[in-house]
Amino acid sequence: MNDLAPLRTPEGRALLDAVRGTAPADELAVATRLRREHPADLVSAALGQARLRQRAAVKFGARDAERMFFTPNGVEQSTRASVAGYRAERMKALGVTSVADLCCGIGGDAIALARAGIRVLAVDRDPAAAEAARANAEALGLGELIEVREADVTEVDARGYDAVFVDPARRGGRGRIFDPEGYSPPLSWAVGAALAAPHAALKIAPGVPHEAVPVEAEAEWISDGGDVKEAVLWFGTEPGTVRATLLPGPRTLIGSGLPDPRVRPVGRYLYEPDGAVIRAHLVADVARELDGGLVDETIAYVTADALRPTPYATAYEITDQLPFGVKKLKALLRERGVGALTVKKRGSAVEPEELRKKVLPKPQGSEAVTVFLTRVAGAPTMLIGKPAAP
Repeated sequence: MNDLAPLRTPEGRALLDAVRGTAPADELAVATRLRREHPADLVSAALGQARLRQRAAVKFGARDAERMFFTPNGVEQSTRASVAGYRAERMKALGVTSVADLCCGIGGDAIALARAGIRVLAVDRDPAAAEAARANAEALGLGELIEVREADVTEVDARGYDAVFVDPARRGGRGRIFDPEGYSPPLSWAVGAALAAPHAALKIAPGVPHEAVPVEAEAEWISDGGDVKEAVLWFGTEPGTVRATLLPGPRTLIGSGLPDPRVRPVGRYLYEPDGAVIRAHLVADVARELDGGLVDETIAYVTADALRPTPYATAYEITDQLPFGVKKLKALLRERGVGALTVKKRGSAVEPEELRKKVLPKPQGSEAVTVFLTRVAGAPTMLIGKPAAP
């Protein structure tokens, strides 16, 4: 059921409470019992919404997700609450008091903006998404700050708002869309809307080519808990600036335009930069901070002789460096009494899980090690180590 109205009635809300937390294996029994007293389609809608709420808890937290309304696409495409909250606070710091949220989906970003005290016009042409956004604003007590409008964003007049936020659809009938001009609306339209506003933020895929970033924009890559979530093009801030922001925190690394780091022999420590740092092409800035270099000119692993704390990379102490070989690795693991093996790769075609099964079919002891499959000076190499002590 795309129509959320029945679920917002007293009977619908009572059913949502009744099916909260229902495990997939119990759905049939629960549905059979509830259909004795309630319409079958309403029971099905409640169970479907309960499934979506369980999925959405990862992004929105259980407390909010249990009160919100979702569509399948809305759960998939909405911004994680921590990322939306960071972006809203940055808008607030810019002095923004009103935002036209174009392509608002189920309202995740509008909610974060409103919680930052910003007035929001939330627009989406999808009736189901607009209905969910309206229901969510009401459910979370933000109805006075969020106006939801079902409309084509290209026909909305955003003049009079301090900022524009655009989150174009990046999925089509055949899956994910990689060409920014294939977004809906296209990136070129979104850039035009951004340039017409005092401030703007455009949410785009983190894999966007750097050459596609407009000269008028600042580009920011954001990760949350080590996972890269999105890239944002900011307008009305610092054109040409490139930054990587890590959540929680936030911790932000601003690029200084350094050339690629030098390649050097593997030292005692290997640093794995955060994905946002890599996407932002700021590995050189991290290498300078660590007084390190690259293990290979094409690989984003930094090596150094000293252990230095940095929020922008995870440090490992390297104990062994070997040419790639399954037999050699299996023998070493047996000799060291390894019971837990983590396999990471960069610049290798080997599948980590397949290798792990081959070299450690059963525990050989209690030691835990990490193996990096990579290239060192162009040669396939295994670097063996463990997370460095703080």
